[in-house]
Amino acid sequence: MRRAFSLTTSAALLLALAGCASSGTQTPTAPAPRPAPLQDAAAQAPLSDQAMLATLWIQRSAEFHALSLQAFNVAHDRLNLALARRHAQDKPLAVVVDVDDTVLDTTSYGGWALREGRTYDSQSWADWVDDAVSTASPGAVEFLNYAHASGVDVYYITNRKAAGKQATIANLAALGFPQANAEHVMPRTDSSDKTARRARVTQGHDIALLMGDNLGDFDQAFQQSTTRARNAEVARQADQFGRRFVLLPNPTYGEWEGVLYDGNWSASEREKRAMRDAALNAWQPESGTVSQGK
Repeated sequence: MRRAFSLTTSAALLLALAGCASSGTQTPTAPAPRPAPLQDAAAQAPLSDQAMLATLWIQRSAEFHALSLQAFNVAHDRLNLALARRHAQDKPLAVVVDVDDTVLDTTSYGGWALREGRTYDSQSWADWVDDAVSTASPGAVEFLNYAHASGVDVYYITNRKAAGKQATIANLAALGFPQANAEHVMPRTDSSDKTARRARVTQGHDIALLMGDNLGDFDQAFQQSTTRARNAEVARQADQFGRRFVLLPNPTYGEWEGVLYDGNWSASEREKRAMRDAALNAWQPESGTVSQGK
């Protein structure tokens, strides 16, 4: 029975093939190409696209909103402690804050760049600053007004260029920030190092708190050329965080990124992508280990 079934089946197949040939049926076409691997697609996308999820996290996540509130709540408590410890003969207290992504949200610029397939450039940034469209970071206006009402001076030390100073003042004032004026808004002039500007504040004040999203907002000692050295300096000054230094999260840009490129911001997109990839710690399933990025 098995052999008879096999012969019958074979005959049927031969008849079917003959019918196809006589009817002019085309020979089978080559299979469709397989989709490109995900890593190939990622390599074709603009490098700026890698910032999309981080930008959306700041703009849309309740977690970022909560972390910002938490930072300003910590600042509130630490300022109260500094006020309680003051003596009549002491200098007036000051709070020093960074501007971008500390008290003002800059991610609308990042959102524009993502939609346009662009990366940061100084001209488009200057145009965006001049439009004065930043929104306030959650908790920032309330905390700084509390500080000012408590007799504490507020200084905004920013690495925006001096050309954008008036627009920055207008933006801060429109949002209700205190002391948004030429004396208290201190932009960059010849250097992004904030040491000299902090020193100007300390001439007449004791700085109770510094707030920022980048370690350079606190101390130039954090300006190190490797991730290891930056982390070592953080460990050395560990007792300052949450006490005198209040850090806000910013995964979209910062000096941490420049360290990945060995300070070479002019590297091509392809080179930057390769350096980012090389910095990753990654699971190696073949060996059951984790490779350490540089």
